[in-house]
Amino acid sequence: VKVEESGGGLVQPGGSLRLSCRTSKSTDEFTSMGWYRQAPGKQRDLVAAITVPRAGEQVLNYADSVKGRFTISRGDDKRTIYLRMNDLTPEDTAVYYCKTEETYYFMRWRTETTWGQGTQVTVSS
Repeated sequence: VKVEESGGGLVQPGGSLRLSCRTSKSTDEFTSMGWYRQAPGKQRDLVAAITVPRAGEQVLNYADSVKGRFTISRGDDKRTIYLRMNDLTPEDTAVYYCKTEETYYFMRWRTETTWGQGTQVTVSS
């Protein structure tokens, strides 16, 4: 699986951005997919994720710091994962990474995890 992020950039406080994660496989194949971020000198933390407990269902999770401001979604093309970010603050400045996980059975249960290269988001006036 390959994933590639885009949509980062420089934005003023209070502004909005939409990040995109393009995947080489259908998002229906993933058991979870999400966005993480890493600020300089800090660990990589979960921002938002979609978990698929069973076919046709999904559970959304958000970090407390972004609830009500960020929205994760899947594109109708089944190849894209979006992160809509509103009311951005300087504390949102970080490299944002897309992560996918696919669980499958081949002789035993396996999980394949894929990370993108990241896209920089800078919130500054």
